[in-house]
Amino acid sequence: MTRNSPRKKALVIGAGIGGLTAAVALREAGLDVEVHERAGELRAAGSGLSVMSNAIGALNSLGVGIDLEKRGEALRSYHVKTASGRLIREFPFPEIIGRLGVPSVLITRANLQQSLLEAAEGIPLHFGAAATGFETDGVPGGGVRVAFDDGTTAEGDVLIGADGFNSVVRGQLVGPEDSQDSGYICWLAVVPFSHPRFTPGSVTHFWGSGKRFGLVDMGAGRLYWWGTKNMPAELSRDWKGGKAEILHSYAGWADEVRQAILATPEESIIAVPSRDRAFLERWGRGPVTLLGDAAHPMLTSLGQGSGMAIEDAVVLGRVLKGATDLPRALRRYEDERRERTRGMVAASRGISSFEQSEDPFRRPVRDAYFRFMPQSRLTRTLEDALTFPAVAG
Repeated sequence: MTRNSPRKKALVIGAGIGGLTAAVALREAGLDVEVHERAGELRAAGSGLSVMSNAIGALNSLGVGIDLEKRGEALRSYHVKTASGRLIREFPFPEIIGRLGVPSVLITRANLQQSLLEAAEGIPLHFGAAATGFETDGVPGGGVRVAFDDGTTAEGDVLIGADGFNSVVRGQLVGPEDSQDSGYICWLAVVPFSHPRFTPGSVTHFWGSGKRFGLVDMGAGRLYWWGTKNMPAELSRDWKGGKAEILHSYAGWADEVRQAILATPEESIIAVPSRDRAFLERWGRGPVTLLGDAAHPMLTSLGQGSGMAIEDAVVLGRVLKGATDLPRALRRYEDERRERTRGMVAASRGISSFEQSEDPFRRPVRDAYFRFMPQSRLTRTLEDALTFPAVAG
């Protein structure tokens, strides 16, 4: 864009983590931005996130002062244990984080969302705006028009589909798709909690047979816990059990696991099926692209779903800054992000299958693999994931 050219306008569909970060990044890139969210208000589910150093580095590059450590807890230790609590491996995250000089932060989804909302202050955010589709034919200036279920429309120069797993924008781009069920359910909760073995800044995973459990410190005496259990898709999609079933599932597990469940009100427990989609090679066309879960939904095993959405948003802002050919810039963004996200999606699914194993012969292999993996190899793998990649010139 030249100094005298009119400012370009971006329409962002979805006000989740990726959508809000994209709004901030695009404004910093010099675009006018509108965000349209289908929900009547933003409600962050009772869950937590590990916003790892790669995502923090991406956010820091925006220069808008998103200091997540004030609302969460810096990661200080990361252990993987057996169901009974015997150590399998301590992961070298503190060493890597120290070398990178960028923290990893354990934070509730609500607090992360609030931080991003504050950073996006002044950007128009329209609630109750459920997009039903878009069109590009006949739109002035080669832009895009989005229709909403209340009969209104909005026009912009680019459209960013950040509308999550069931993205309307993706649906129009690629047509009907099947999801890939991972074969297990996820239970999630955030609760006040203390235990002698639950330490500040700690992440602890417990691995059993077809089940896992995680304890994550959110700071201020709050615990985020998650549990998984192998289950047919038809049951996990419409789970009707309760806290008693969850407790029974972890009978005989480490005391801190049982105590975390006992401390949680039943109504605070969220149950969600674990699923992703086949990796999408082409994320957009013309003035339209996708971001975050709309582009590349992934399983939670690496804890990088939000991180990849944040990275997407920052790279998108970088390539659109000063761009005169916006569709070409969007294709460049997609090219920049494709291999990084493809690798994360594949690794998340592979690790998920490995960790959830019920096979009595495979489980000892799983534990031994991580227990005896050379430290140099583990460190290199983790450091690659925790480094925000540079954008090609």
